Amino acid sequence: MSSIEDNYEAVIGLEVHAQLLTESKAFAPVSTEFGGSPNTQVSPLCLGHPGTLPVLNENLVRYIIKMGLATNCDIARKSIFARKNYFYPDLPKGYQISQYKTPICHDGGITITVDDEEKDIGITRIHMEEDAGKSIHDQDPYHTLIDLNRAGVPLIEIVSEPDIRTPKQAYEYLKRIKQIVQYLEICDGNMEEGSLRCDANVSVRPKGQEEFGTRTELKNMNSFRNVERAISYEIERQVNLIESGGTVQQQTLLWDANKMQTRIMRTKEEAHDYRYFPEPDIPPVVVTDEMLEQIKSGLPEMPDVRKQRFIDEFDMSSDDAQTLTENRYLADYYEAVISHVDSPKAAANLILSEVLRVLNDRSIGIKEFPVSEERLAGLVELREEDKINSSAMTEIFDAMLEEDKEAETLAKEMNLIQVSAKSFIEPIIDDVIEEHPDEVQRYKDGKDGLIGFFIGQVMQRSEGKANPGLVREMITERLDD
Repeated sequence: MSSIEDNYEAVIGLEVHAQLLTESKAFAPVSTEFGGSPNTQVSPLCLGHPGTLPVLNENLVRYIIKMGLATNCDIARKSIFARKNYFYPDLPKGYQISQYKTPICHDGGITITVDDEEKDIGITRIHMEEDAGKSIHDQDPYHTLIDLNRAGVPLIEIVSEPDIRTPKQAYEYLKRIKQIVQYLEICDGNMEEGSLRCDANVSVRPKGQEEFGTRTELKNMNSFRNVERAISYEIERQVNLIESGGTVQQQTLLWDANKMQTRIMRTKEEAHDYRYFPEPDIPPVVVTDEMLEQIKSGLPEMPDVRKQRFIDEFDMSSDDAQTLTENRYLADYYEAVISHVDSPKAAANLILSEVLRVLNDRSIGIKEFPVSEERLAGLVELREEDKINSSAMTEIFDAMLEEDKEAETLAKEMNLIQVSAKSFIEPIIDDVIEEHPDEVQRYKDGKDGLIGFFIGQVMQRSEGKANPGLVREMITERLDD
C-alpha cells in the first residue's frame, strides 16, 4: 500500500440510504413493521395496480427535514418527486418514486475526526424515495423468491460530496451518519438488517492531479467494516490496474465479504438511463416557515453539543464523553442515573466499565439492559457512601443482572455491607496489636510497609465487613502514638 499512499490519492463519495421509522409506507397506508410474513404488508398501490394513486406520508417529509437541519443543509421550500424508471423483479411498478433535480435538502455537511484531525465532508443532497422489495436467492436452488413487504417503505438517500480520501474516513463518516439518524430517532441505523445501506463511488488519481479518475460503484456492503474493506480493496485494485498499463472502466461492483473481493454487477450507467420525469400523481412538497420552525424547535441536543456539555458540566475527559454520547440512549441512561444520585464521575466509571462490558458480552443495546437507571444509581450511592468496597460493588452488580432487587437489599443478603462504626472496629484492632508485638516493634522501627499486614488481619477477622479506609486510619493512629 505504500506506493498507493505515496503516488496516488483516492476520491470517495458515499450514498447512504436510511430506512425511516414511520409506521406506514411512503405513499400507502400499509404497515412498515419489520419481520412480517412475506408479501403480507402490501396493497394494490404497493403492487403498482392501474388506477391507484399515491398519497405522501407527512412524517417522511418531517423526518428528512430533521436530517437536513442536523447536517446543516439548506431546505428547499418547494420540491417535486420524480419517477426513476428501471426494471427489477422486486420493483412491481417498473419505476421508483424518488427525487431528481429538486432534492428537499441540499448543500450541507458534517465534520468527522480521524486520528485526532477534523475533516469536513460536504453533503450534496438528501432526498426522499421509496424502497424496492427484496429478492431472496438462497432459499430455493432453482428460483429467486420475492418479498414485497419492503416495497414502498420510506427512505432518505444522503449523497456526500467526493471529499472522502481514505477508507478510514469513510468508516467514520458512516458512523457519524448512523449516530445522527439515531439521535433524531428517524432510523435505527442497523446496517446488518438493511435499515442503513451504503454504496461507495471510488476513483483514484495521481497525487497533485485535479481531474478525477474513472469511478466505480461498490454495492452489497452490509457492515461498516465491510465498507472500509471494500473501499481498500477497490483502491488497490484500481492502482494496480493503472500501474500495469490498464484502464479503469466505469462499473457497478458487488462486494463479496467471504472472498474479500469485488465482482462485476453491471457496466456504465448514467442518470439518463433511468429516464427520469416528474411524478404526475404527487403535488409539489411545500415547506412553510411555520413547519420549518416547528421541526427546528423539536430537534434534540445533538451529539457534539452533548459531548461538550458532559465535559463542561461533569468534568469528564473527552474520550469518556465521546463514548457516553456516541449512542443517544446510552447518554440518556447516564443522565437518568445521575438524576437519582449526585455522583456523575462514579456513575460514568461504572457505566463505562461494567455496563458496557455486559452490553458487549450479550450483544444488546442499553434499552435491553436489565438494570434500571434508579437501581444502578442505588449501587453508585452505596459505594460513594463507603457502605461497600469496590470488589463488593462488582459482586452486587453481577447479582443485579439476574435479580430484580435494589442494590442495598442484595448487599445485605450477600453480607457485603461495610461497617464504619469505630465501636465495631476498635476491639479487633486491639486484639491484632496485642497478638503481634514483634510486628508492632518492627513498624515502629521504620518498616512502614507492615501497615498492610495489620489492615489485612483486621479485615480477615471482621470477615471483610470493616471499612478498610477507616481501618487504615485507626491503625495508623494507634501505631504512631
